[in-house]
Amino acid sequence: MQFLIFIIAYPFLWIVSILPFRVFYGLSDGVYFLVYHIIGYRKKIVRANLALALPHLKDEERLIIEKKSYHHLCDMFMEMIKTMTISSEEMNKRFTITNLEVIKEYEEKGKSIMLIASHYASWEWLITLNQKISFRGVAVYKKLANKYFDKLVRDIRSKYNTELVSTSKTIPLISDNQKNGIHCVYGLASDQSPKADRIFHWESFMGVEVPVHTGPEMLAKKYDMTVVFAKVKKVKRGYYELTIIPISDNPNSIPNFGITSAYIKEVEKQIREAPEYYFWTHKRWKHRR
Repeated sequence: MQFLIFIIAYPFLWIVSILPFRVFYGLSDGVYFLVYHIIGYRKKIVRANLALALPHLKDEERLIIEKKSYHHLCDMFMEMIKTMTISSEEMNKRFTITNLEVIKEYEEKGKSIMLIASHYASWEWLITLNQKISFRGVAVYKKLANKYFDKLVRDIRSKYNTELVSTSKTIPLISDNQKNGIHCVYGLASDQSPKADRIFHWESFMGVEVPVHTGPEMLAKKYDMTVVFAKVKKVKRGYYELTIIPISDNPNSIPNFGITSAYIKEVEKQIREAPEYYFWTHKRWKHRR
């Protein structure tokens, strides 16, 4: 059944990926109408999240953000499909890096880099960074249940020689690379809510006390990796800009959870600048106190 679903869906996805951008985003508008107005995908979760995170806004203001966030969510999904066939030249035009020299300077120090991102703007197109760095690029992802779609996602995200590793295999891979002197840039999006049995620390996130992932900080300290934040800004539809924000090049000099706290604050800044580009459909605040 998994294979049947895949072979039915794949030709459609490929056709969508080769559409001219004007038609492509017109289709995305249609997907938005279906997802938001007809299906109402996770509307209750989005509205609850917006009310928790942005209580100072009026209902009408939050409704505007809600609709814009669904537009962006559909664009993001479509852009992941577009990655199947988009050229490197087009990708580099649409996803630019403002301060690549920061990564280059850290590479010269000969230490692996922990690049922490958030589910904001375009985390999917961060893979283009791998074209411009000397270290091996490794992206951590959550494995999909359908093995055929999982392979497709790995193929898409593996463009530009990015290595995909599932969350369960991340630590062994980092350990092996460290032993063998292989320097990497490890990319993780860590603003989700951790599982209940993996809660080790709580932070104030958008004014609400929530559990946070501490894995990136733990790994950075254990393997002495430089830590940076990937701040992605949406310039306009289909165009993004990445700025590398240094957090620490000596993680063990930072008190426990200091790196995690600094990361959360950077994510908050992104959201406050333009909340419509955050991934509000995720149950980020399901655990809180």
